[in-house]
Amino acid sequence: MKYSAKTHSFFDDVFAVVELIPEGRVSSYVAIARYLGAPRSARMVGWAMNASIGRTPAIPAHRVVNAQGLLTGKMHFSQPDEMEEKLKAEGIPVLNNQIVDFEQYFWDPSTELKMES
Repeated sequence: MKYSAKTHSFFDDVFAVVELIPEGRVSSYVAIARYLGAPRSARMVGWAMNASIGRTPAIPAHRVVNAQGLLTGKMHFSQPDEMEEKLKAEGIPVLNNQIVDFEQYFWDPSTELKMES
């Protein structure tokens, strides 16, 4: 999927990708930006995740972390531990605001969605 200003906003494209992250898996800001053809836009993906909080239908923003598996977006949730609690409820171990064995839970849209095509 490549970003196209003519058809969708970048945020809408981010939301569409994040909605595809399976329960029990996580992706990163940079992986999503790369998939959308905007590899230097990881920060914009973060802004989209911040803007998604409280949307209906809900966007699973808790499944998007930084490239090292750190819960860098946790301050944007209504409660300080909400992001961690949601991840743990899906079976993803978190210790000191970082996903344990991050590679095991990482979902890269560039490879995962290519496999589904």
